[in-house]
Amino acid sequence: MTRASLDKQPHEVASMFDDVADRYDLTNDVLSLGQARLWRKEVARAVDARPAQKVLDLAAGTATSSLPFARTGAYVVPCDFSLGMLQVGKERHGWLPFTAGDATRLPFRDDVFDAVTISFGLRNVQDHGAALREMYRVTRPGGRVVICEFSQPTWAPLRTVYTEYLMRALPPVARAVSSNPDAYVYLAESIRAWPDQAALAGHLIEAGWSKVAWRNLSGGIVALHRGYKES
Repeated sequence: MTRASLDKQPHEVASMFDDVADRYDLTNDVLSLGQARLWRKEVARAVDARPAQKVLDLAAGTATSSLPFARTGAYVVPCDFSLGMLQVGKERHGWLPFTAGDATRLPFRDDVFDAVTISFGLRNVQDHGAALREMYRVTRPGGRVVICEFSQPTWAPLRTVYTEYLMRALPPVARAVSSNPDAYVYLAESIRAWPDQAALAGHLIEAGWSKVAWRNLSGGIVALHRGYKES
């Protein structure tokens, strides 16, 4: 079993997700106390995919996050660098065009997608600035990016409870339901080390995105960031 370190070496992160692929969606539902499904609905609403639009879903894993876009009639490409995740996803949703790819070196041409989205994956990229620039490159002028990522609760008492949950409750729960509980210790540590809402917005602006804004979900435990590529 593999646990990535916080320097996020790509081969370590990919191997870690290979290990948890089979029970990943179930584990997420349990650890998020059912909130993961609500967050996916909010991402779909923010992306606002339309028929015939092209949507790139990065860090798509088994493509659970891709299905809402496909249901709108959009052409969605689930992309991930974990071959284990892609294999499980292909077994479940064989009609989707699963693509292996690194977020910092995307295997797509410039100006292809109407929307690019990544949920709970940017935090695991070694160079998230490079990933944001790559997302910008493959998005067509006038297109949009939507990022869903763990963030910082805005209410201090909730922030304290949340931090305690991450470091004390999450690992034993993960041991009960995950095929690689050590991966979820990494998850807790990576959430604590991740930039807050305003800092991530600043990184988006640095990568070239305009009209950057964010909205908190679940009291700021998760934040939805959105930006646009100017025409």
